[in-house]
Amino acid sequence: MDILLIAIAFLFGLVARQFRLPPLVGFLVAGFVLQALGKQGGETLRAVSDLGVTLLLFSIGLKLKVRGLMRPEIWGTTTLHTGFVVLLFAPVLYLAAAWLAPDPGLDWKTAFLLAFALSFSSTVFAVKALDENGDLGAAHGRVAIGILVMQDVFAVLFLTASTGKIPSLWALLAIPVLLIARPLFGWIVNRSGHGELLTLCGLFFALVIGARVFDVVGLKADLGALFVGVLVGAHPRAGELKKSLNDITDLLLVGFFLQIGLEGALSWQGLAWSLLILVLLPLKSIAFFGLLTRFRLRARTSWMAAASLSTYSEFGLIVMALGVAQGWIGAEWLVAVALALSFSFLAAAPLNRRAEPLYDSISDPLKRWEIKCPHEDDLPALGKGERVAVFGMGRVGLAVYHALESRFPGLVIGFDRDPTAVAGHLALERNVKLADATDSDFWETVCPCDGLDLAVLAMPTHAANVHAVETLRRHGFKGVVAVAGKYTEDIRELRRLGVDTAFDLYSKAGSSFAGHVISVFTQQRPDLAKEWRTVLDGD
Repeated sequence: MDILLIAIAFLFGLVARQFRLPPLVGFLVAGFVLQALGKQGGETLRAVSDLGVTLLLFSIGLKLKVRGLMRPEIWGTTTLHTGFVVLLFAPVLYLAAAWLAPDPGLDWKTAFLLAFALSFSSTVFAVKALDENGDLGAAHGRVAIGILVMQDVFAVLFLTASTGKIPSLWALLAIPVLLIARPLFGWIVNRSGHGELLTLCGLFFALVIGARVFDVVGLKADLGALFVGVLVGAHPRAGELKKSLNDITDLLLVGFFLQIGLEGALSWQGLAWSLLILVLLPLKSIAFFGLLTRFRLRARTSWMAAASLSTYSEFGLIVMALGVAQGWIGAEWLVAVALALSFSFLAAAPLNRRAEPLYDSISDPLKRWEIKCPHEDDLPALGKGERVAVFGMGRVGLAVYHALESRFPGLVIGFDRDPTAVAGHLALERNVKLADATDSDFWETVCPCDGLDLAVLAMPTHAANVHAVETLRRHGFKGVVAVAGKYTEDIRELRRLGVDTAFDLYSKAGSSFAGHVISVFTQQRPDLAKEWRTVLDGD
């Protein structure tokens, strides 16, 4: 790969980060700059881009709960939203083309194809934005990912039907075989250890067992990576496997964003059409919000999910590229969609960064759209007399919960935003409820009545903890705030945000371990301990 691509991608990613934008926005701009300089991506960059998307879908599969896709707010919203966008955008684009610029020759067939391509939202952008905000595990993150997966399934079905590529008879055998082999996959994960072999194990599952097998039997390779990811995702170490692939996936996705900017020649005509397409983008967002509230989700969950989905999609480019290859639509429309996709990323990045504060300022009118019916996403109520809350009931949070509960019995409650984890804690008779520390609505119910004196934030990602601190401070929480961090820079940022205490897990763990070692050694070898002390005192 040309070193100029790496240098410019890094510089623009660094600049974007200084403006508190996701680095992917910088990578996208870098692609257009490289295109203006006459650079081309080539087969190497395209291969890197494809690998990044494949690994991303495998990672999504590792966290995906298939049962969640069967929820009405997922499949119902996706189906109705796709139909709404196609039926609204197609006439608008057709009439605009007939009135403003008849030269591209946009007939009804191509107008509906274009509208269908624009109905998708970017999986890559949404996952990255949710991950950087620490919201992948939040209710709105789960909803957004579910909708994106359903959209990806729609896209794969369309591409399969449009290309006339019929899956071979082996496909009927491949899927059952993979399902039967699920216990074997678990055995392989267990035998792969915790280091580089585990990372290679993830690549093996995603690229060989998933993508390659599906490609051989005539199915979409990316769909195979997603499918195998779901199968492996039930394993207890799926989270560790995902973490081992994160850095590789992020690096390969740089190629994806560069490739978008390098796709096709820029023109004033393409720019004009991309701006018109961009003007239609808020209609997608409004439709997502309206549909999700109709399925009884709270306004805040619907708003945050809609913000994550307020982009055009890389799958739209794939659909358009197919249309150009089949001669259904002119190449200038592919450039227009690529530009609109890029502009939608630039518009959605600050929106996602400020989505929570924006919601706070307009929450009252948004809540009028809510349907007052019980839903599992509804806010929990504090029990009687609880004064201490632990947010994030993983290993660290659970240890804190037990320590505080033993000291202040009956005054401690735990919260987690993973329904499965909450169910497990309840089965063990722990006082744990489903809630999200980054949820503005939650703090609106807690802060006015001073229901809590101490909030311990022990969520697994630093971004989620920072988001939670910003949210509770914005709502005037008066209690003590304690946060766990893993790195020195994380501790500094938390202290700048004004938390009462930020606990450095790594350094404190070392001190605690040393204290434990000294205690055990003193008990096991009191003679040596006394001898050492005598020598030191004598010195």
